[in-house]
Amino acid sequence: MSDISAPSPRRVYCAGPLFNQSERAEMTDIAERLCAAGYEVYLPHRDGMEFRHVLDELIARGWPAVTAGQFLHAAIFALDVYQLVAECGSMVWNMNGRVPDEGAVSEAAMAWMLGKPLVAYKDDFRSMITGRDNPLLAGLVDFDLLVDKAHVTVALERAIDNCHSSPLGLSILPPSVQRAVGQGSLLWTAMQEQSAQGDNFILADVVAELFAPPITR
Repeated sequence: MSDISAPSPRRVYCAGPLFNQSERAEMTDIAERLCAAGYEVYLPHRDGMEFRHVLDELIARGWPAVTAGQFLHAAIFALDVYQLVAECGSMVWNMNGRVPDEGAVSEAAMAWMLGKPLVAYKDDFRSMITGRDNPLLAGLVDFDLLVDKAHVTVALERAIDNCHSSPLGLSILPPSVQRAVGQGSLLWTAMQEQSAQGDNFILADVVAELFAPPITR
């Protein structure tokens, strides 16, 4: 796969916890604030797929739950890595929770290593280390965590203005990253061609076609 072109920093990957209604509502609120400020946002549960809903559809089609869960996880991983590496030029990270969401931590680390503008928001003061966040997390945003969602757009604009790193060409990334990006690119293209966003039936079709193991008879 050839080098990817530099994604616009005004297309933002919005990462954080998405496992209950209040968490999804908070993530949607952050995304809407960014959109109102002129950013384009990738919000995983809205623009990608929700595991449990697509899994239910795959199981209804006769896939064993373990098998379906395995290739669906592979699809979600590839899609989110592709969006973070190739489609989105910056990231907003919601660190709320007793501990930050594990997937968002991984995504923030990738964004930091790729040199993308990254800001973090947290108004949840639960912490495991004497009132401070883990330094290996807070350090990804130079220990500058926002405590007010109203400041996210301004902080991101400042981070974009202060970012002087050159985008990494895909060819210099590890082969495993290149492979995930390539798979995610195929999945995202198929999702767009079939208008799959928000339609779990079509999402199940696309995921099964691209990621399901061959059926042995």
